Formats: sequence, structure tokens, C-alpha cells
Amino acid sequence: MSTEKLPNPNENFSEWYNQIVQRAELADYAPVRGCMVVRPYGWALWENIQKSLDDRFKATGHVNASFPLLIPQSFFEKEKEHVEGFSPELAVVTIGGGEKLEEPLVIRPTSETIIGYMYSKWIKSYRDLPILINQWANVVRWEMRTRLFLRTLEFFWQEGHTAHATSEEAVEETLRMLDTYASFATEEAAIPVLPGLKSDSEKFAGAVNSYSIEAMMGDTKALQSGTSHYLGQNFAKAFNIQYLDLQNQLQYAWTTSWGVSTRMIGGIIMTHGDAQGLVLPPRLAPIQVVVIPIFRSEDEKSTVLPVVEQVKKQLAGFRIKVDDRTEVTPGFKFNDWEMRGVPLRIEIGPKDVANNTVAVSRRDKPGKEGKSFIPIVNLDTAVGKFLVDIQASLLEKARAFRDNHIKDPKDFDEFCKVLENNWAFSFWCGDAACEAKVKELTKATTRCIPLNQSDLKGKCIVCGKPAHQKAYFAKAY
Repeated sequence: MSTEKLPNPNENFSEWYNQIVQRAELADYAPVRGCMVVRPYGWALWENIQKSLDDRFKATGHVNASFPLLIPQSFFEKEKEHVEGFSPELAVVTIGGGEKLEEPLVIRPTSETIIGYMYSKWIKSYRDLPILINQWANVVRWEMRTRLFLRTLEFFWQEGHTAHATSEEAVEETLRMLDTYASFATEEAAIPVLPGLKSDSEKFAGAVNSYSIEAMMGDTKALQSGTSHYLGQNFAKAFNIQYLDLQNQLQYAWTTSWGVSTRMIGGIIMTHGDAQGLVLPPRLAPIQVVVIPIFRSEDEKSTVLPVVEQVKKQLAGFRIKVDDRTEVTPGFKFNDWEMRGVPLRIEIGPKDVANNTVAVSRRDKPGKEGKSFIPIVNLDTAVGKFLVDIQASLLEKARAFRDNHIKDPKDFDEFCKVLENNWAFSFWCGDAACEAKVKELTKATTRCIPLNQSDLKGKCIVCGKPAHQKAYFAKAY
């Protein structure tokens, strides 16, 4: 690990982020431009995200399956909006086995088309509905401007795809999964997201409605952290997904799709990280507790290590790591694990052994503020309470930061100034021309329109016409 200080996030947030990803050994650049290698520590974090989401999906009746990476190019021409939206990003295979293919194959950018094709084979009757399938997969989108985790040519995600007998069921599913994402982000990642409807210009290509969870990063930019799409019958008609209803009439199914990707890792870094490196929420941290033995002689070593082993067994219910490296100093280890964002550090030296205590340091509270001496007796209970408190503290801090940087400007001039370093929550008439003007003048976009806005009356912040909804506007990744 480099001993150089990280760039100051308040001065160069972008470089601070790039260095954290590499120095904390989350990911590295691959030899193909725009691709990344996810290193074991980063993959362990992704596995914890996967498990938490997967448990939530299964609790709501979804099952996992796997669909092909290669998709016939003709599939992307069946749904007009979809092909127009994805054409610039497609990676196409034209040669296989040394010969030119009869039909080019697209490397999966998303799976609505191939899954739509399979659903048309599987769905024949109302008894076959609903189908609630999720896939954990990698996808390829030919991005021009890339950044590790946030926007890469190849990335990892889950994509849910469901088919229903009625529009009402499909809409209910779309919103259920939006709520699932919001609760995951808040409860597990400690990111206080804002759920809502995307504007028509920002929605998924081929969707009737798109919804997202939007998060504010440490530089106040927005990160779209998960999306849920109500596809109506667009893909059902394109791929002939039909079923016989109770009256023996042929009907088109109603479908949805929804996804969260490794972008969530970027969101965790940029929401909680500080000048020392990562700060990981305990519920998702690959290592929740690191134990560092401290000794200067063989006598001290023989005194300390048995207690370290005792503590390790006592804390077996947590994700724990004993750092027994002898080639580096305790100070180096402290900095190393701070960089990696481990929520809790326990130090055990001869004095601690004599006092039957351990020194505990919280990652979310640097220096003396976060350090305390805890009896070894019932240490597991104390550690559990610490981790719960750290999780809550990170969420509270992120929520306070977010709320402090959301403004309600009085007029368009103030609106433009607010968007330099904050979000605006303002009335919008819904006109795409107003949205385009905001983007042109400020580089900000509509992030989402909160649901259940009733009886609101105001004037559009851009054109002054009557408006009945407010939207979040912000610059975004």
C-alpha cells in the first residue's frame, strides 16, 4: 500500500476517488480500454451486496436463472425505441470459429430482448403468469468515458424481468422493486436515496415509465443507483408474448425489468469515504472487525497472542481479520485498514492483557473521539452494539449532508446558481423544452420526480407556467 496521503476530496474529488479504488484494492484497470478487474476485496463487497439483494428478491417470490451472453442482432430491431437507445453502445460479434457469422451477435447490453423471446415460448396461459425471474450477470455497453465502478464498458449487475397478466400487476411489481432498492440502499448501504419517476427524456429505452433511486455523493453530484421499469406491452408485442386468459381470449402480457449494478460500490465509496480512504457500512463491509496484536518482544508476543486467539473465537459471529503481519509496523496497519474502511479496529497489547481490556477504534469517528477501552468479557455484545451504531451514524451523516445540499430556489437565476454545487427541488411543468434549457445552461438534469405528489400548485422554475409537481435537478455521474 502506498504511504502517500490521498488527494483531498474537497479539492480533487475525482482523483481522490480513483486513488481510493486502486489503493484499497477494490479494482484495477484491465488491458482493454474501459474494462476493470474487480479484485478480491472489491468482489467480497459485491458478494455482500448480492446476498442482501438476492435475499430480498427471493422473499418477494423471485427466482434466479441465466440467459445467454450472445443475442441475435435482429432481436434489437424488434422494439424501435430500444434499438435506438442502445445502438451506439452495442458490441457486435461478426466472426466465430474463424468464419463470418450468418447473423451478427450482440454481446448482452441488457436482456429484455432475449428474455422476451424465451417468455414467448414459455407463456401460453394465464396459469403461467406471473413469471418472476432475476439474473446475476455481466453486460457490455460501449461507453466512451469510463470510470471504475461508475461507468465501465463491462460491468456486473442483476436484472429482474417479470411478466404479468394485467397492467396493474406489472405496475405494482415495478414499484415494489423500486421500494426494495430504496430499502436496501438505506438499510444496508446507509445511503439515503430518493426514489421517484424519471422524466420521458431520462427513461429507459422502450419503457412506458422508468423509476430510479437517486443518491447524493460527497461532491453533491447525483448517482442513479438503481432503476425499475414498467415496460407495458411494448416488449410483449415485439416478441409476441401472449397468453390465453380466463375467457380463452389471446392477450399480450405486461412486463417489467429492474436492475442494480456494481455502480453501487462507487456510490458507497463516494457517499461515506473521507480523507483517509474508504468508510464501509458494517452490514456490507467484507471485514467488519480487524484485530491488531501489538508486541515488542517474544515475551510480550507470548502474552498477547493467546488473548488475540481468545478474542478471535469470541468474535467468530462477525467478519473478522487478525492482522498478524510482522514485516510492517502497527502504525502502518492502522493506516492500511483505515484506507480499506474496516468499521472497527481492535488493538491488543501487553497493557490491554494486564487490564483484561482491548482498545477499540471506530472508523467513522477518527482519532480520540472514536477510541475506547472495552472489557474482554462480553466483548462480542459490545462489538455488535458498536457496529449497529456505526451503521446508523453513517446513514444519519449522509442524510444530513444530503438535506443540507437540497435547495428550493426562488427564481431561475437562483436555480442556476444552486445547481453549481447543490441539488434543486423545484416546480417543473413537465415540458421537455424546459428540461433541455436547464441541461444546456447548467449541465444538470432532472433526477427524479417524487411519487404521491398531490394538490401541489406552483410555477415552473424555468418558464413560469403552472406546475403541479416538483422534481429534483442536479448534475450527475
